[in-house]
Amino acid sequence: MSDAVDLLIIGAGPAGMAAALAAAPSGARIALLDDNPLPGGQIWRDGPHAELPPKAREMRARLDACANVRRHAGCKVIALAGPKRLLLEDAERGWLLAYDKLILCTGARELLLPFPGWTLPGVTGAGGLQALIKGGLPVDGERLVIAGSGPLLLASAATAKARGARLGRIAEQASLGAVGRFASALWAWPNKAWQALELFDATYRTGSHVLAALGSERLEGVRLQVGKRVEEIACERLACGFGLVPNTQIGEALGCALSDGAIRVDAWQASSLADHYAAGECTGFGGSELALAEGAIAGHAAVGMLAEARALWPQRQRWQGFADHLNRAFALDPALRRLAQPDTLVCRCEDVPLSAIGGRRGWTEAKLSSRCGMGACQGRVCGSAAQFLFGWQPPAPRPPFSPARISTLAKLADAAESQAPDLSSARTPG
Repeated sequence: MSDAVDLLIIGAGPAGMAAALAAAPSGARIALLDDNPLPGGQIWRDGPHAELPPKAREMRARLDACANVRRHAGCKVIALAGPKRLLLEDAERGWLLAYDKLILCTGARELLLPFPGWTLPGVTGAGGLQALIKGGLPVDGERLVIAGSGPLLLASAATAKARGARLGRIAEQASLGAVGRFASALWAWPNKAWQALELFDATYRTGSHVLAALGSERLEGVRLQVGKRVEEIACERLACGFGLVPNTQIGEALGCALSDGAIRVDAWQASSLADHYAAGECTGFGGSELALAEGAIAGHAAVGMLAEARALWPQRQRWQGFADHLNRAFALDPALRRLAQPDTLVCRCEDVPLSAIGGRRGWTEAKLSSRCGMGACQGRVCGSAAQFLFGWQPPAPRPPFSPARISTLAKLADAAESQAPDLSSARTPG
């Protein structure tokens, strides 16, 4: 047996929360899943050192007041279990959930690119460091360098400084001209201009990127390319993030078409698969404001409130303009493809160096020769890196999508049995 809902929303970040709140007035039975303890996603992540914005607290309170929205925290999608049915697992149980409509709000993850020393203790992603600090990681007094691309560098730096870290450098790979053009156009989005002013730090340098993390047992410093010169800065922590990659695995497994690496949607946020919608950064990176607009449109559309959805199109268009401007300004320099050396690990899970996969024609050949992408992350880290380095299409998702208990996986047999035709009453010839 399985539970059933009218609308299933996967992901409780800004897009998922907005979708649930938009659909709730219809009275539909709604389930909102997320693998975090509380709604908010990565941008509104909770923790001992987190400071949630008023918008996040207000949306949480509104969700709590919706009697027809069931929240499943710490919950993961493990596998497909037939048409419009998924196998789920949380800390207590594994179960099957059937749905009529589905909205994917699965967000994005950091793009991590390999460079010498990137596996040293003390090296993390920029967003990863921010999440760790919000969760209670002590950084007071530690020397920190942040490198990569995009506004996340500034946000991560601000979080670390607020907890006492000593910031040595923010190294932005985009050129001064690109960043200048981006900043000069922010008048069209005044709140973004104000955020940029609040987050700016005197250590920020454009046209600068990491060359290597230095140290033997753990991180001791970082080597940076700054324009035409090379600098070395002593530090205990290095956070590198080169943008975001849409989380499309579940959408791909369901059969949703992609466009430019993100789930393709139409004006109603509908995917190529009937009754399946998508919103937020799984459809392309654009920030929380765009995610909120897309989520609300998807929620309204999924329950047939098309006039309400259409009314939000101008809001979405405004924030899509910001997203397009942002993505053009912080496009990655092709020179970053040359950071990894022959002995640099590309697949950290299986200890596969660049020399073992360079020259291969794709994922299948790389796996056959080196086990690249076959470790615990199932290609989520090295797959995105290899796509940037070699142009390989990331590996297709295969269940289970996350580690699961045997008892949970056994429920797939129950699903198969329930879908088998009942032949007990069939009449035999003669």
